[in-house]
Amino acid sequence: VQLQASGGGLVQAGGSLRLSCKASGSSFSIYTMGWFRQTPGTEREFVAGIASSGGSTYYADSVKGRFTISRDNAKNTVYLQMSSLKPEDTAVYYCGARLVYGSRRPDDYAYWGQGTQVTVSS
Repeated sequence: VQLQASGGGLVQAGGSLRLSCKASGSSFSIYTMGWFRQTPGTEREFVAGIASSGGSTYYADSVKGRFTISRDNAKNTVYLQMSSLKPEDTAVYYCGARLVYGSRRPDDYAYWGQGTQVTVSS
């Protein structure tokens, strides 16, 4: 599966953004999808995950209550709605895909999009 992330940008603290990740190729609906983020010099960090059906989600504690992951299997797209953004949310955001639900480890994800930059100004 090929993934293409979009929707990043510059936003003020307290603002909102919605990221999208569109898939092409293999059947999107069989994959667990995850959002991760990374800043220079750090490891890729788990943000949120969603089951293939969309029926289950899980989040990093740092974003719980502020971010919402969702998916539309008919559109082959997963979303990350980000609200109440903080400067520490600034990062390149990546979407990933894997066949098994539940992992927060980047190494467990087989497919990745190219990343989209999110910058939150204070």
